[in-house]
Amino acid sequence: MAIKIYVRFETKTGPAMGLLKKDLVHRIKGDLFGRHTVSERGVKLTSLTLLEPVAANKVFAVGQNYLSHLGDRPVPSKPEMFYKPRTALVAHGSAIVLPREAEDVHSEGELVLIIGQRLKRADKAAAAKAIWGVTCGNDVSDRNWQKGPGKDVQWWRAKGSDTFGPLGPVAVRGLDHSNLLLTTRINGEVVQQQRTSDLIFDTATIVSFVSQFVTLEPGDLIYTGTPGNTRKMAPGDVVEVEIEGIGTLRNPVRAE
Repeated sequence: MAIKIYVRFETKTGPAMGLLKKDLVHRIKGDLFGRHTVSERGVKLTSLTLLEPVAANKVFAVGQNYLSHLGDRPVPSKPEMFYKPRTALVAHGSAIVLPREAEDVHSEGELVLIIGQRLKRADKAAAAKAIWGVTCGNDVSDRNWQKGPGKDVQWWRAKGSDTFGPLGPVAVRGLDHSNLLLTTRINGEVVQQQRTSDLIFDTATIVSFVSQFVTLEPGDLIYTGTPGNTRKMAPGDVVEVEIEGIGTLRNPVRAE
């Protein structure tokens, strides 16, 4: 399959999808994951305000999916899944807003899967085919609410607070995502760097596992885990998540 790059952007009548060809965006009409047409006329990418690259349905994420991120924790026997709410998602260029109560918020650069078809109890082969495309994500996490003295029973605010799910800038289809270099930078300094080939559970395994219990649908997202050690963010920082073949997701950080 040829590599295709898609963007989602604002218009006067609401969000729209487009196919990016060089520096021009050609608007899509119809179902992105099914039958659709592409306009012959394009508009310059630089003239558009980008949104998250897909209108997400459910948002899943995997914890502890790189050996380099485990520390002294045992290797999990299955993908450790959790939910992020859709309201956590923000686009490339939008701010990560630190809640006034938050004490220790970290960035987590990740490869994100975009599901393109309905899937239930799928094997790995079917799961692999259901991965429509990929994008860059940042699984922003407050460590105090996650595992510190202020720990909650679930990670509902540690990883689900508003703006804790940056996503973008584009969605890429047809890219072999099994061995891509992932790099996270804060203010230009590399703080994470590893290849997606080092995932403990590969993408097909993750998708297949989730589908055994939750029906996956077009537009669902799965953040696949973060490598290495992470770093606390502060107001005024700029966080970048770059993945080979996709691009760079860039978000400023500010206080609430």
